[in-house]
Amino acid sequence: MAVFTPVSLADVTPWAEQFPIGHVKSLEGIASGIENSNFFLTTDRGEFVLTLFEKLSFEQLPFYLNLMRHLAERDVLVPAPIANHQGEIINSLNGKPASVVTRLKGSWQPSPQAVHCRALGSMLARMHLAAQDYALYQPNLRGLAWWRETTPLVLPHLNEDTGHLLKAEMHFQEAFAASDIYHALPSGPVHADLFRNNVMFDGEQLTGFFDFYFAGCDTWLFDVAVTVNDWCIDLETGASDPLRVRAMIDAYHAVRPFTAAEKQAWPAMLRAAALRFWISRLYDFYLPREAEMLTPHDPTHFERILRHRIDTAVEGLA
Repeated sequence: MAVFTPVSLADVTPWAEQFPIGHVKSLEGIASGIENSNFFLTTDRGEFVLTLFEKLSFEQLPFYLNLMRHLAERDVLVPAPIANHQGEIINSLNGKPASVVTRLKGSWQPSPQAVHCRALGSMLARMHLAAQDYALYQPNLRGLAWWRETTPLVLPHLNEDTGHLLKAEMHFQEAFAASDIYHALPSGPVHADLFRNNVMFDGEQLTGFFDFYFAGCDTWLFDVAVTVNDWCIDLETGASDPLRVRAMIDAYHAVRPFTAAEKQAWPAMLRAAALRFWISRLYDFYLPREAEMLTPHDPTHFERILRHRIDTAVEGLA
């Protein structure tokens, strides 16, 4: 989240009258994240999140917002989009597509323990199963095709050793994506960005996860790997914490058992998940967009994680 398109209280007050959310009392920009303009919207009926979409179009947005509604209706803990009086959940504000969703209770967990990882693993598996019958389709827009397009843009900014790592890993992932094992992996709608700051807890109680605007259809294992690579590592070194990894994957497996192909693909998928965010952070760091509130993430963080995934034996899924 960030603020690329400014919105004032005077802008949002009349605009919000089309929703059954009450009268606007306050609006506060949210600084974290790097894709959309986000605000906490408080009314006399409660607290909501207002998002203006900076890259996603009116044509693309139904996939994300209807997925959230689909999951919320199936008791998966996600924000529910608010429809206006005409039943529309996507509307224009200050020239951008915009939505209002319910605000989750609690706060994000910057230092997760095994108990948090266990709760998240279980809910992630429930989300995958609940989305199996979701009618809309969209590929993961930050998948392999995007890696191919973006790698040549960031390579000129890297030194020889780092550039060699990026090219070698792209070669490895191209081969992995073409393998029989990869094509045997179960897939469906995934969150694809389930980092610590996209999940809310009230103490040890998970209250929900949000920011579905990188969601798409991909392998479920990729979603698990993305999540493990953030929740179950030491942030300083990128090394895995076996206790947290075990808690998350065992809880996931108890709801949706891993397949034989997934067990084989796990080490390569952990590398794929690290590569995806290394490339995107390189892109955001060296080719940034202007924003009122924006601090690009350090790309070397996921370079460290990728190197660990390449050099260190990975504990199996089961």
